[in-house]
Amino acid sequence: MLASVCCLGPLVLLMLGVSGAWIGNLTALEPYRPIFIGVALLALYFANRRIFRSVESCAPGEICAIPVVNRGYKVLFWIVAGLLGIALAFPYVAPLFY
Repeated sequence: MLASVCCLGPLVLLMLGVSGAWIGNLTALEPYRPIFIGVALLALYFANRRIFRSVESCAPGEICAIPVVNRGYKVLFWIVAGLLGIALAFPYVAPLFY
């Protein structure tokens, strides 16, 4: 929920009429960026351990024992991991475009 503050906060301000130029200078959460990155990577690590465990460790009847569901979890995991990678690289790549 804290990670979404950086996206929803400026959107709410923009809907309230605050200009985009001022929002571009909004860096109040920048000191906490390493903490947010650490929490996101830690969550990704635990999701990886949970999703990519062997099917034998699942009890029969659990949701992780169903191959279609397990494949869907893996696809969603890689989509989220890719989006997280883009979000982590964006501050370093963005200055190259302007």
